[in-house]
Amino acid sequence: MGPLEQILHTFNFIAPAWGVALFCVLVARLTARWWLPLASWSLAKQTVASGFLGTAVLAGGLVLWGVDGKMATYSALVIVCGTAQWLMCKGWQR
Repeated sequence: MGPLEQILHTFNFIAPAWGVALFCVLVARLTARWWLPLASWSLAKQTVASGFLGTAVLAGGLVLWGVDGKMATYSALVIVCGTAQWLMCKGWQR
């Protein structure tokens, strides 16, 4: 595998984490306006934080099972990104 293929493979590996992170942030902005004033994090900071956490979850799934693309890893990704969004927006205070 050449360097270009390696870069593309890496980007395709982390794309679900960043996609779910952006999706969680945008859905929170569009649907949960009643608790968003409590959020002290900006849209970009929330996306970056959730994206890095999601990437860590995907890497952990790869290490744990030895393959990427397991549904358990993707389930953990959604749970972690959703929980991170809830924590960053201080969802427990409402």
